Amino acid sequence: MQFTFAHNNFNVRDLDKSLAFYRDALGLVETRRINAPDGSFIIVYLGDGASAHLLELTWLRDWDRAYNLGDNEFHLAFHVDDYDAAHRLHQQMDCICFENPAMGIYFIADPDGYWPEIIPAK
Repeated sequence: MQFTFAHNNFNVRDLDKSLAFYRDALGLVETRRINAPDGSFIIVYLGDGASAHLLELTWLRDWDRAYNLGDNEFHLAFHVDDYDAAHRLHQQMDCICFENPAMGIYFIADPDGYWPEIIPAK
């Protein structure tokens, strides 16, 4: 028996704002979308164009508060081929929320407070 990664899900409050963030900050593009017939939810899958792994963004019409992310210790990590250029872009976007120079990594904050990790390609 073999299991392989399919996707991770983040629930979001403002789907358009989140789609723009993930496009601009990480180059992720929409691969498919599910619209509930009654309008109660929208699920959008984002891909990086290089791997099969997807980020699923879920918007719930009736959700009326910020999501509780706890201590926010869970995250997605992204390798980047030009770490310095990525760092400059994220500085310009003012979305860097934590840096660990000793480990050579940093985190960016999305509109809902999730922290994607940025790692230089090995």
